[in-house]
Amino acid sequence: MEFVISHLAKSYGSKPVLNDVDFVFEEGKIYGLLGRNGAGKTTFFNCVNSDTSISGGEFYLRQDSSSADKIKLLPEDIGYVVSTPTVPDFLTGREFLKFFLEVHEEIKPDKTIDEYMEYMAIPADDRDRLLKDYSHGTKNKMQMLLNIIAAPKLMLLDEPLTSLDVIVAEEMKNVIRSQKEGRITIFSTHLLDIALDLCDEIVLLSHGKIEPIDKSDLGDSDFKNKIIMALRDDDE
Repeated sequence: MEFVISHLAKSYGSKPVLNDVDFVFEEGKIYGLLGRNGAGKTTFFNCVNSDTSISGGEFYLRQDSSSADKIKLLPEDIGYVVSTPTVPDFLTGREFLKFFLEVHEEIKPDKTIDEYMEYMAIPADDRDRLLKDYSHGTKNKMQMLLNIIAAPKLMLLDEPLTSLDVIVAEEMKNVIRSQKEGRITIFSTHLLDIALDLCDEIVLLSHGKIEPIDKSDLGDSDFKNKIIMALRDDDE
């Protein structure tokens, strides 16, 4: 499976944010979408998730590069994890997962609620506490867990490690790595070191366009400085 972006454009009034974006994301890889704050990473995700309209171009799924058939991307094909999760404060973690599974009867879970929470390293004594009392990191884990249970074809991760402590961030990275097979994962970040540590491929969003970066070149200090300068230029 591949996720194809073709001539995608998005402008707000006279200000272009995405400018004729062309790229193909492949299944089974974690792509680091690298760009400084304000480069358009969230706008790109919102376009894909149909939270905002596009100004031009298209995106779709296809089986592979030899296929001419365009497969429409449906809402259930997309998982979207944001940096600041919103959860119902009046439910416990267990009640939240139970409610999610009851609403989405089409999902056939392969684990019990406790097994899912164990997988996400959510402590047993947190599972029956109200979500309003969860830490930011544990709320983030719950948001990630819903998307794992839903098993989307395309996972959009919008700076999900922001503001997490070191231990929770490492737990989340391990979960993301374990979930990459069978889906397309795009992980946005403005931090080069996180992209290098977690991602199989890195693409740079700068001046409204996406271009690939060869990770092997990033060991060269001159090349790394070039990327940093490109990120700085994008903010000017």
